[in-house]
Amino acid sequence: MQTRLAERNSEISSFYVMELLRRAKQLESQGKDIIHMEIGEPDFPTPLTIVDAGIKHIQTGEVKYTPAAGLPELRKKIAAFYVQRYGVTIDEQRIFVTPGASGAFLLAFGVSLNPQEELLMADPCYPCNSNFATLFGSKTKTIAVDAGTGYQLTAQLIKKHWTPATKGALIASPSNPTGTLITPEELQQAIATVNDLSGCFYSDEIYHGLVYDATATTALAFSDDVFVINSFSKYFGMTGWRIGWLIVPNEFIEATEKLAQNIYISTSTPAQYAALAAFDKNTLAELENRRREFAARRDFLYDNLLRLGFEIPIKPAGAFYIYANAKKFTDDSYQFALDFLEAEGVAITPGKDFGSNEAHHMLRFSYTTSLAKMTIAIQRLDRFINKG
Repeated sequence: MQTRLAERNSEISSFYVMELLRRAKQLESQGKDIIHMEIGEPDFPTPLTIVDAGIKHIQTGEVKYTPAAGLPELRKKIAAFYVQRYGVTIDEQRIFVTPGASGAFLLAFGVSLNPQEELLMADPCYPCNSNFATLFGSKTKTIAVDAGTGYQLTAQLIKKHWTPATKGALIASPSNPTGTLITPEELQQAIATVNDLSGCFYSDEIYHGLVYDATATTALAFSDDVFVINSFSKYFGMTGWRIGWLIVPNEFIEATEKLAQNIYISTSTPAQYAALAAFDKNTLAELENRRREFAARRDFLYDNLLRLGFEIPIKPAGAFYIYANAKKFTDDSYQFALDFLEAEGVAITPGKDFGSNEAHHMLRFSYTTSLAKMTIAIQRLDRFINKG
């Protein structure tokens, strides 16, 4: 029987952690205590300053469309934030407010990637980014990276794997799942390499702000000829509000606005008015307190996973993940995650969600839950791996 499904669906990879999440929710409904360390969602609520700003706008009743590129005053706030945090000046016309970082990726790839053109990405990487390119008929080439490059693409790797079909390269820093940062020197060299090859450079910066032992550098510090994707979800704690932003090179401004008008008309108006408060002094002070709490959680989890025998070649410098090698305990990290959930009620993410590079040995632990809950999770993990 001929299927009516579009062929591209066969090229979209599954997100295996969702099966684990489904089972975790099912176990919870049966009364089992589940500790969630699988999903990349901060457990902190959205700061009240942001919530109040959103409610205040809703109460006016004037919840109308905004310009497709976003509220002018929010675009100005984002531009001012880059001056304040990075010392970088950006024309606000290059800034587009989007329905989450996902919307930003769709715009960036939609205006720049042609069918059959190739995008270079690290392996391991966040899988949805590859699927976004697939939606436009483009291809992704994932390049195995390791501790030697900080689990990041380098200029040398980009040169080595660039072909006539290659259109660009994507670097995520801090990265998901490894939490590693690219050095400013490597970032500058990677951008220069892509620009010299007349390609497009995409910088995933959605975990900026959640950095602990170093400073994250924006790609805009080195070039205006880059696409920068960011989000209010992670550092600002606005996951369910679905709001992010995209910064594009000048030549893409008109095309990006046209595509935004057609794909989603405009980003949620209440979310945009709420986000105006994200850059307030009091909000940023609260977010910095949360960042320090995340750092303490990282240190606790990192130390204890090493103690239990997991291998972590590089201590994560940002985001809220630890990508640990469990080869001492399993050759099938997906089954390990399933069995651990069933036996001990702790949900973690298997490596197969992030590529094929050592994926069968890798597990991602998300420290988006409290130290008290992680203490229990570590006790359960200790019991699970030593049950024999």
